[in-house]
Amino acid sequence: MNQARRKKVSHALEFLGFTMPAVIAILLFVGIPFFMCIFYSLRKWNGIQRKSTFIGLQNYIRAFTNDSTFIKAIGYTLLYALLTVILINIIALLLSAILEQSNLWGKGFFRAAFYIPNIISLIIIGFIWKFIFGRAFEAIHQATGIRAFGWSWLGQPKLAVISTVLVTVWQALGFYILIYIAGLQSVPDDVLEAATIDGAGKVRRFFSVVLPLIVPSITVCTFYSIANSLKMFELIFTLTGGGPGDATTSVALDIYNTAFNSNQYGYGSAKSVILFVMVAFITILQVTLFKKKEIEA
Repeated sequence: MNQARRKKVSHALEFLGFTMPAVIAILLFVGIPFFMCIFYSLRKWNGIQRKSTFIGLQNYIRAFTNDSTFIKAIGYTLLYALLTVILINIIALLLSAILEQSNLWGKGFFRAAFYIPNIISLIIIGFIWKFIFGRAFEAIHQATGIRAFGWSWLGQPKLAVISTVLVTVWQALGFYILIYIAGLQSVPDDVLEAATIDGAGKVRRFFSVVLPLIVPSITVCTFYSIANSLKMFELIFTLTGGGPGDATTSVALDIYNTAFNSNQYGYGSAKSVILFVMVAFITILQVTLFKKKEIEA
C-alpha cells in the first residue's frame, strides 16, 4: 500500500471515529423510535399487551374524519405558530437593531436580561406564569383597579390563546435576539458608510441595505420558531393543560393525552407521524422560499 493510499485510509478511519458515535446515538434515540412509531401507527395497540393488531390506515382516517379534538388541536397549533413566529421575529429583530445600532447604555446587561428566560425550563416557566396570571394579576387588580388584571387570562378561551402566545414570545425572545445581533454584526461597515454617503437615513439603510444582508439570520430564526411552535408541549401542558376545554390543546398535547391518558398508543403514533409530516412540510417550504431570497439578496 503506497503512502497516498495509507493517507486516505487514515483520513477515512479518522472521519469514522469522529462521526460514528454521533451516528449510533442518533440511530438509537431517534432513528429506531421513529420507525417504531410508523410501525405502530398502522396497528391497534394499547401499550400494555404484547400483541398488536394490524389495521392499516384506519388510525390516520380516524384522525381526520372522526376526531374533532385533533382537528381543533391542528387549528390551534397553526394559529399559535403563526402568531408566535410573527411576533418573535419582528420584536427580536427590532430589539436587536436597537441594541446593536444605538449607543444605548448597558447593552450587555439588556442582552443578558432578555436571554435569561431562555435558559429556564419551560415546565418552570409555565408554573411561574400560571401563578402570575392567577394570584399576581388578581393582587394587582385589587391594588390598582386596572380591569385588564382582573380578566380571567387562563379561564376564557380567547384570552388563554393570547396568554400562551405572550408567554412563549417572552420566553424565547432572547435566543432570537442573539442570532439577529450576530447577523447585524456581520454587515460590512463600508456598505453602511456608502449608503450614508448616498443620503440614506437610518430607516432607509435598515430596510434597503441591512435587511437584505441578514436574510440568512432571518431564515434560521424563522425555521427554529416555526419548528418549536408547532411542537410546543411543555409550556402549554403546565400553563393551561390544554384548557379551558380544549381551547389551547396543541397537537403535541393531544398526542400525549391520546397515548398516555387514553392508552391508545397506536392511534397516538399515527398522530405523531401526522405532526412530523406537518412540521417537515412547513419548515422545508419555509427554508426553500427564504433560501431563494438569500440568493436574490
